[in-house]
Amino acid sequence: MYISPSRKRLIFGILSSLAVLLLLAFAVFQWKRQQLLAYALDAVKAKVERKYPVILTLGPASFVGFKTVEIAGMSLVPRATPTDTLLTAKRLQASLSVRSLFAGRPVFSELEILTARLTARKTATSNNYSFLVKKQKASTVPVDTTKGTNYGLLLNQVLETAFDNVPGEARFRDFYVSYLSARHTAFLRLPELKIEGGDISGRLTANIDSVSNELGISGQIEPGDYALTARVFGVGGSVQLPYVPRRFGAMVSFDTVLVRLDGKDFENNSTGGELTVRGSVAARNFSLYHPKLAADEIEVKRGSLDFVATLGRGTVALEKGSQVMVNKIVLFPEISVRMKPSRAIAIKVSSGETQANDFFSSLPTGIFDEVRGVQGTGTLTYSMSGSLDLAQVDSLKFDSRLQGKNFKLTSFGEGEQDLSKLNTAFQHTVYNDKGDSVRTFAVGPPNPDFVPYNDVSPYLIHAITTAEDPRFFAHKGFMEKAFVKSAIQNIKEKRFARGGSTLSMQLVKNVFLTRQKTVARKVEEALIVWLLENTRIASKQRMFEVYLNIIEWGPSKYRWPSGKRGVYGVKDAALFYYGKNPSELNLSESLYLASIIPKPKYSRYSFDAYGGLRSSTRYFFRLIANIMAARGLIRDADRENMPYSLNLNGPARQFMNFAARPDTTRTTTAADSSQFEPLNLIDLLNTGATTPDAGVNSGAPAVTPPKEPK
Repeated sequence: MYISPSRKRLIFGILSSLAVLLLLAFAVFQWKRQQLLAYALDAVKAKVERKYPVILTLGPASFVGFKTVEIAGMSLVPRATPTDTLLTAKRLQASLSVRSLFAGRPVFSELEILTARLTARKTATSNNYSFLVKKQKASTVPVDTTKGTNYGLLLNQVLETAFDNVPGEARFRDFYVSYLSARHTAFLRLPELKIEGGDISGRLTANIDSVSNELGISGQIEPGDYALTARVFGVGGSVQLPYVPRRFGAMVSFDTVLVRLDGKDFENNSTGGELTVRGSVAARNFSLYHPKLAADEIEVKRGSLDFVATLGRGTVALEKGSQVMVNKIVLFPEISVRMKPSRAIAIKVSSGETQANDFFSSLPTGIFDEVRGVQGTGTLTYSMSGSLDLAQVDSLKFDSRLQGKNFKLTSFGEGEQDLSKLNTAFQHTVYNDKGDSVRTFAVGPPNPDFVPYNDVSPYLIHAITTAEDPRFFAHKGFMEKAFVKSAIQNIKEKRFARGGSTLSMQLVKNVFLTRQKTVARKVEEALIVWLLENTRIASKQRMFEVYLNIIEWGPSKYRWPSGKRGVYGVKDAALFYYGKNPSELNLSESLYLASIIPKPKYSRYSFDAYGGLRSSTRYFFRLIANIMAARGLIRDADRENMPYSLNLNGPARQFMNFAARPDTTRTTTAADSSQFEPLNLIDLLNTGATTPDAGVNSGAPAVTPPKEPK
């Protein structure tokens, strides 16, 4: 296309003018931008100080590129504590929008902070950081504050403060964070942490309450939706949770955890508000240890929790729709906890149908080690519900059920823990309270001390079942009513005051488990009992036969002439106390053996100093004999003619070292009865004696058994 010379000159003139204008504008910008930058930083300072009660101090600032600003130092100090600096940084860099700068509303992005120090402190009366927490607007609804702390309101404030202050893009290098209080200390070092377009990545070293971890972090965050996905993993080892050891005496660790928050809803109400959060937590190689839970670490290779949680004033709840996965077992929990006016908890857990082998292979190690190797066909389903209000402990409710569908065992376990060994002669080792082995013996015909079920006195069989487990031959291993009653008493007395174990549970405890009193042992005990009772691995008669031949029945310090130690099994018991065979035991002898099963080491304290039965033992005899007679287990004549004394003709009499009963016969001179006042029967009954079994010398104190060692 032809352009005339005049048109060319016109175009050139226009372009030259534009270039000159641009050069002039750039020159003006270069000349004025430092002033504009100072204005922009003053605006930022004013905005921060209007929003928070702080003093923001910024160091010299300059452009190091066309739009990159560098600030040589900054500090943030609360006005309330001007000598207590909250945040310092050696250098800051950020991109400044030129357009926003000329518009008078500066917008910074791509923030980079180098060598920063955040120091939070808390004392009994004050702190230097609470002003950062976003305050909730005053509710127009009257608030009931008598029900404790509003956990929903607190968590909502924390979430809003955290998400609202997340920068769009930022990079932290050499960032130190410390928290100091009378109860806790925390030190975090972040060599680098990046937030770019919602993506988060970085590493940090954390020392919290003396628990040190080196962590890697990656994930995404969407501040506007209160959504977060974060993967936290250990660098060079597992991650141990802080605070838990100090607060609960437990240790919790994992290799990797994935945390997801899908959002939140906060609703004002008469209690000050209720928060609902949704999300999930998944962990690999999760480990938990507490001496009251288990002797070893409880480990789950893969576990997850999808949660719908509601928090309010004094309440926390895991709502319907939550799901827990333990390896291949899927559970659906619903849990609610109320803190005031009295602590109360309600729980409901159910599972889907799980293939038997998936169920057994998914059980956490450290709890179910004794059933490792058990296999089966069919499916298993578990359900549990319970509730407790500590202000009304008697209201305790509990129900737990494991149900099988076409379930059958194909493998009974391995080695010493083979459940089917109950049907054959097997070697059994007994231990003392310290965990040291006392002796090992065969449970079966190879052992001359073994006594078959039919060679045991019926009096003893009925006395034990009546006292320990009346429905042993009818139930399937559990008596929930007895368990609930014992739990109520234990909660009231704040100690293990009463057991709720059936004979099946006692058998499993003695044959397959350790003597340690832990939650894990109790849970494993329940599972083994269920397997024994519901698959009929052994008959009830055989289970009772094994029980009679292994339980402890006297002092472990006693040594027999043959060299064996302790009193274990019914034959030892009959010989040790009475010098006779188990088939020859009478009713009184059987009742005594039944009475000492809970505390066999303290069998001596059933007697007074001279070998007579104490009143508490005689009461036990009368109570159990009456029940046995009422149930037709003994004749009324047996009960009525039962002596409340024992002939200890075995080694027990010498071992217990009773005192010789003194001769109380006195010779007196005959007196003239006319010198005495008429006999007052009331005075005769009121003898002043406090213990009927305190011996002839009523001034001597009764012997009180010591507490059983824990």
